[in-house]
Amino acid sequence: MAVELTMPKFGLTMHEGTLQRFFKAPGEAVKAGEPLYEVETEKVLYVVEAPASGTLAAWFHGEGAIVECGRPVAIIAEAGEDPTAIASQTPAVAAAPHAAQSAHAPPVAGESAAGAEAVASSGGRRAVSPVARKLAVELKVDLDRVNGTGPGGRITREDIERAAKSGSAQSPAAAVAAPIAAAATTVSSVAGAKPQLRTVPMRGMRRTIAARMHQSLRDTAQLTITTEADVTAATELRARLTREFDFTYTDLLIHAVARALLRHPRMNSRLSEEVILLLPEVNVGMAVALEEGLIVPVIANADRKSLREIAAATKDLGERARSGGLKLEDVSGGTFSITNLGNFGVDAFTPILNTGETGILGVGRIIEKPAVYRGEIARRTMLTLSLTFDHRVIDGAPAANFLQTVIDIFNYGDR
Repeated sequence: MAVELTMPKFGLTMHEGTLQRFFKAPGEAVKAGEPLYEVETEKVLYVVEAPASGTLAAWFHGEGAIVECGRPVAIIAEAGEDPTAIASQTPAVAAAPHAAQSAHAPPVAGESAAGAEAVASSGGRRAVSPVARKLAVELKVDLDRVNGTGPGGRITREDIERAAKSGSAQSPAAAVAAPIAAAATTVSSVAGAKPQLRTVPMRGMRRTIAARMHQSLRDTAQLTITTEADVTAATELRARLTREFDFTYTDLLIHAVARALLRHPRMNSRLSEEVILLLPEVNVGMAVALEEGLIVPVIANADRKSLREIAAATKDLGERARSGGLKLEDVSGGTFSITNLGNFGVDAFTPILNTGETGILGVGRIIEKPAVYRGEIARRTMLTLSLTFDHRVIDGAPAANFLQTVIDIFNYGDR
C-alpha cells in the first residue's frame, strides 16, 4: 500500500516547514532509512528519511514551498504498485502547484517522467546551506558553478562570497542584466521617478522570532537591571590562560554564569502555572546572529564543563549555526541565555527573555577607561552587563546578587 509522507512536527512551537532540498526525483527507487528531503524550520535544517522502501511516486510541492505540519509532502509506491497511477489518483496532487517551486526542484505530481529525469541529472540537489542559497540570489551567483568546501561538498556562505568576489560564478543572466539595471537606474534618477516601496516577507525564522518576542513580552513581567563591572582581573586571567588554550570572553562568561546558576537556582527555573520549577540541568544558550535572524544554540550541562570544554563547544556550535548545520537538539533545552553585542560597539541594551526562561544576560563591550580604584583614579577595564529577569519568579535583590556572583566568578574563578 502506498505510503504518504506529511510535513513532520519537530517541536511544540513548529507549525510549518520549508522544503529546502529533495534527494529523490519521481520515479526513482527509495530505500527505507535513506535521506529523502530536507526541511528548514525556524531553528534548524532537518533531513527527513524515507519511512519505507519503494518508488517515489510524486512530490506535492516544489523546493522552497512552505508547508504546514501534517500536510502531504510526497507519496511512495511500494513494490508491485504503479507510481504513475498512484500519483494521478491522489487528491492532494491538485493542491501541489500553490507553492513556489525552485528552478531545479524535482517536478510535483502530474509532471512528465522526462522532466523528472532532466531534474535528476541537474545540479539542483547539491548541498547548499540556507544562508549560502539566499546570498547566492542576492549576489547573482550561479550555484552550479560554485565549488563547495563544506562537509560532503556542501556550499557555504564563504564559498558564495569567494565566487562573487572572483566573478567566476556569476550567472549569465546576471551578467546581461547588470548593465541594463545600471542604465535603468540612471534613467530613473534623471526622470525624477519616485522610489518604489519594497516589501520583505515575514516568514521562516523572522516570523518565529517576531512571534516569540511578542509572546515573551506579553506573558512575562520583565525587568532589566544594569551594572558597570570592573573586569580588569578577568582580562589578566584571560591573558594568562590563553597561553594554554584559546577562548573568548563569552566563553568565560558562560563558565561564570553556569556556576552562578548553581548558587542561585531561582534564576535557573521555569514558571509552570502556579508552580516554580527549579531545573536540575544548567543549559546555557548563546545567541548567534545570522543574516536572516537570530538563533540560540545551547551548551548543555555547562556547569559540568571546564572552560576549555565550553570554548570547544561554543566554537563548534557557532560554526554550525552560521553554516546551517545545527540539529534540533543543539537548540533545545536552554535554561538561561547570554546575548553579546559588545562586538558591535554597544555598551548596554535591554535583552528580551527567551520564552520559558527566567533570565537572560546582555553583554556590552569591554573598554578601558578612567575609574576610581582603591581611592585613586586609574585606568581600568570596564564591562556593562544587563540582566533581564521575570519578576514573577524572582525579585530585584536576589537577581542583583546573582549578577554580582557572575562578575566575581568572571574575574576570579569559582572560589
